[in-house]
Amino acid sequence: MKPAKVASPRLSPVRLTELREDPAPDFRRGERYDGARYSRAAADGLELNGTDFAECEFAGVSFNEAQLRGASFKDCVLSEVYAPVFAAARTTWRDVEISSPRWGSAEVYESGWQSVRIDGGKLDYLNLRGSKLNDVQISDCIINELDLGSVTANRVALRNCTIGTLDFSGAKLKDFDLRTTDFRTINGLESLAGVVIDDYQLSLLAPLLAAHLGVRVL
Repeated sequence: MKPAKVASPRLSPVRLTELREDPAPDFRRGERYDGARYSRAAADGLELNGTDFAECEFAGVSFNEAQLRGASFKDCVLSEVYAPVFAAARTTWRDVEISSPRWGSAEVYESGWQSVRIDGGKLDYLNLRGSKLNDVQISDCIINELDLGSVTANRVALRNCTIGTLDFSGAKLKDFDLRTTDFRTINGLESLAGVVIDDYQLSLLAPLLAAHLGVRVL
């Protein structure tokens, strides 16, 4: 019997053309910004709840402690964005490419991700608890702790990542591809249905599964 095929994320490439340069943006809460390129700008500490960004490029922009609750990023490219504290709960991300983010604590819980790619970067803590993830790929990224508790995820791939702690508690997963990613420990073993792993990862999981089931290996 042939093994079932794993559905890969369906990622739409982001193509931005004729962007206008905005060297000193005046970001305001609840406003809409589109068709602009922001380079080395600072949005630190700003109140930006409910703000919409569409067809924008952010290069080296700092969002440290900016309040982005309920904001949306659509058809956007973000490269080397910086935020020791990234406060972006209940945000919407659609057709977004993120490269080499430098986030410390990223609070992105209860958010919606559709066709999102993260390449490279290092994150101390990525909190996606309660989020809906569809067609998401995270590759070549170092994450100390990834919280996926209670997420609903379909066609998600973690590729060539290094992750300390993964938490799947209460998650509902389908075609969640964990192959090629290294991890130290996984919480929420009872919610691993829908995860795809390789033989080597199964050997790493074996003692965790045994402990979870109360099996003693002598």
